[in-house]
Amino acid sequence: MTNFAAARHNMVESQLRTNKVTNTAIIEAFEAIPRESFVPKAYRGIAYLDEDLPIGDGRHLMEPLVLARLLQEARIAATDAVLDIGCATGYSTAILARLSASVLGLEAVEPMVDEANRLLTELNCDNAAVIHGAMQEGYAKQAPYNVIVLNGAVETIPTMLVDQLAEGGRLVAVLREPGQIAGVGRAVIVTMTGGVASRRILFDAATPLLPGFAKELGFVF
Repeated sequence: MTNFAAARHNMVESQLRTNKVTNTAIIEAFEAIPRESFVPKAYRGIAYLDEDLPIGDGRHLMEPLVLARLLQEARIAATDAVLDIGCATGYSTAILARLSASVLGLEAVEPMVDEANRLLTELNCDNAAVIHGAMQEGYAKQAPYNVIVLNGAVETIPTMLVDQLAEGGRLVAVLREPGQIAGVGRAVIVTMTGGVASRRILFDAATPLLPGFAKELGFVF
């Protein structure tokens, strides 16, 4: 039988601490949240491998290191309101719940919404909830957000998401643009300052695509 607590500790020590993840709150959150609970039973034995895990419907839990580095770059404060897009079964939402004041998860696969809320309740994440909706639209009703997290690679970051950032807000995602190596994207951070959004590249990441964020094709003659 897998010793999940030991596997989780080894993940933190060998994958996160050795790869530029130094934020104490993030390390403690990854140490506390049981990743194995958020994947199908068939994958629980490999829940702590350093890779994206398939969880059905073409969806994945993002590789722990990539998620941890994105959250570290987002500089999440204990007073922040967070929108967690593409949260699937809620692993990232549970992590974020330990870092911020409130988290709203947004997920397009309805059964995953139900499972995420069940797991968040079991883990006593009272400051987090997941709702069903179109991920590329965000959730303007509760905007603005201090932090927006996209759980997967996207070909484009919709303007309507950026517009939901508060002043000083940060959006983190893996952006996969034309001309990049197949399957490899670049983690980016978008920051809202004085009503103007600026983008900065952070690091390379081979992250699976998040459905619904394909770049529209132009006219072809």
